[in-house]
Amino acid sequence: MNKKELVAAIAEKAEISKKDAEKALDAFVASVVDELKDGGKVQLVGFGTFEVSEREAREGRNPRTGETIKIAAVKAPKFKAGSALKDALN
Repeated sequence: MNKKELVAAIAEKAEISKKDAEKALDAFVASVVDELKDGGKVQLVGFGTFEVSEREAREGRNPRTGETIKIAAVKAPKFKAGSALKDALN
C-alpha cells in the first residue's frame, strides 16, 4: 500500500474527503517526525511505539579491499509493534 492508497482507505473508513484524509496523514507524520527529532517517542497504545535508536560509531571493513573504515554514529527510527497489532495479525 502506498500513500495514495492509504489516504483513500482513511477517507473511506473515516467518511471524510481524500483531501482531509491527506491533511490528517501529513499532520500525523510531521508530528511523529518532530517528536523523534526532539529525542522523544510516540506511543500509540495497542498499535505500537515509534522511537529513536542510536547506533554508536564503529569500525568496519571494505569487503573489496579489506581496508578498515570508520562508520559514523547514526540515529535511526525504530517501530515496535504493540500487542493488539501483533494479536490482530496472528
